[in-house]
Amino acid sequence: MPRSERSPLLLAGLLAAAGVTHFVAPRQYDAVIPRALPGAPRTWTYASGAAELALAAGVALPRTRRAAALATAAFFVGVFPGNVQMAVDWRHRSTPLKAAALARLPLQVPLVLWARGVARKGEGRS
Repeated sequence: MPRSERSPLLLAGLLAAAGVTHFVAPRQYDAVIPRALPGAPRTWTYASGAAELALAAGVALPRTRRAAALATAAFFVGVFPGNVQMAVDWRHRSTPLKAAALARLPLQVPLVLWARGVARKGEGRS
């Protein structure tokens, strides 16, 4: 399978794996939900997990790939405040944990670009 055909499936796999972990291990996600959001953190954890699963399905299917990949790029931008919250909350933790939290911040850029690239390559497909 050519790389261009694998890329959407890899993105869908990443989204699906992340979505599943929101339900299997929700506490780790609850901790990074920005406090400014209304409601219980667990609700946001489950909602974002469900969104990732829906995006994964959309990216996996050629018919919905372009729209789902664009929505995925927007989703990656939308969860950035959670990554910032994690970096702020973990600033007094051990060096490896602090480094992991900080590394997540610039990681959003290639994720957004990856999703946009999948959307571009999905144009014109039915």
